[in-house]
Amino acid sequence: MKAFREMKMSFDSSSDNEAFARAAVAAFILPLDPTVAELGEIRTAVSEAVTNCVVHAYNGSRGIINMSVKIDADGTVCIKIRDSGCGIDDIDKAMEPLYTTSPDSERAGLGFAVMQSFSDSMKVRSAPGHGTTVTLVRRLSPRVSNV
Repeated sequence: MKAFREMKMSFDSSSDNEAFARAAVAAFILPLDPTVAELGEIRTAVSEAVTNCVVHAYNGSRGIINMSVKIDADGTVCIKIRDSGCGIDDIDKAMEPLYTTSPDSERAGLGFAVMQSFSDSMKVRSAPGHGTTVTLVRRLSPRVSNV
């Protein structure tokens, strides 16, 4: 299905930009009149994806994060967050709850589990040395007009 609305943006992998990414997606989907819960869940999923780029993909160094958001005519939101970082060797292992590549840090290893729980579908594509793309799809509840 062709996108009804679309936006693309790129930003530095600074942790300061996690809030920026959340706010940008939230502002873009506001015309769909999402519930407070839907908005919060989407913001959280985006935050987790961007955090993974900052912490794991670029491992403290700087890089670019690319984000695109498409809204279909039926209100389905598709968010892609892509980095050009180190990539993931074993996606299935990385998606296991509590698995972390940084066991000595304060990381819980729940990023992918959180993203998945707040999405209708999630896809992760990655190649070592070539980066990772996380695609989150969420259908927003249809809003009933009282008019």
